[in-house]
Amino acid sequence: MSLSATTAPPSPAAPPSPDVSSRRSRGRLLNRLDVKYSPYLYIAPFFLIFGAFGLYPMVRTAWMSLHDWDMIGDHSFIGFDNYTRLFSDEYFWNALVNTFGIFALSTIPQLLLALFLANLLNRTFLRAKTFFRMAIFMPNVVSVAAVAIVFGMLFQREFGLFNWLLGLVGVDPVDWDGQRWSSWFAISSMVNWRWTGYNTLILLAGMQAIPKDLYEAAEIDGAGPWRQFWQITLPMLKPTFTFVVILSTIGGMQLFTEPLLFANGNILGGSQREFQTLAMYMYEMGIANLNTAGYGAAVAWAIFMIIVVVSLVNFLLVRRSAK
Repeated sequence: MSLSATTAPPSPAAPPSPDVSSRRSRGRLLNRLDVKYSPYLYIAPFFLIFGAFGLYPMVRTAWMSLHDWDMIGDHSFIGFDNYTRLFSDEYFWNALVNTFGIFALSTIPQLLLALFLANLLNRTFLRAKTFFRMAIFMPNVVSVAAVAIVFGMLFQREFGLFNWLLGLVGVDPVDWDGQRWSSWFAISSMVNWRWTGYNTLILLAGMQAIPKDLYEAAEIDGAGPWRQFWQITLPMLKPTFTFVVILSTIGGMQLFTEPLLFANGNILGGSQREFQTLAMYMYEMGIANLNTAGYGAAVAWAIFMIIVVVSLVNFLLVRRSAK
């Protein structure tokens, strides 16, 4: 005899208690807030620091440049008189010429040498690559004061190494810090020695990001190393090279420490301002002379605008040459 049993339908689940529903809704709300607003909290420290030490000084300097600002007295609004004064200031134009001269003698050879060294370090046949990469970066971590002391001894008029070498070939001693061209060369050599390795490593990182398949295909097609460099490396390196050019432009237009130490702390950059840069002239007007702080602020903003224009020109030139 078989028994037919009927199963009772399952009873409906009990609704969650109000406390559980409240916790769930609060958790979903916190999750949405975390996803939506936590990224802003992560980047907020940068903007706070930039606002305090970057944006505010720029706005403050722009406001000072519109005034006859005396650091120990009153200041009155004079509009753009400080900027119009720049056009008739022979010391400003002298500093501008010195800045561009040192910039040309340092940046152009520096970038060409950095490009050559980066391409050499990127070769597969080179041994002890890590050692050479560390060695080429060492000048950048050396104190700039130590660099200035060493180069100051090398470029001494009476007992300097370079004048001794020139004397071996019958050339009279050069007064390196007493003439414009010789001081430009001495300071630019110091800049090149410090920053060539830094730019080399940046360019090397860009080269190592280029796919190796391109070189292998070019080698199969019969392209030699020189043709691979011009047809593959340079076009693919354009973004990195543009970044290095702009970075070098900013540094070159703000050159201050090397010429100041080369002049043994003389803010004039030589007895006749032979190598006073724009940054040194800004320091002279804005800090050394307390009664011309407004004019020094105008010089600072002039430097900023020059950097923008020169960086844009370099960007366009690099972009056109890479096409």
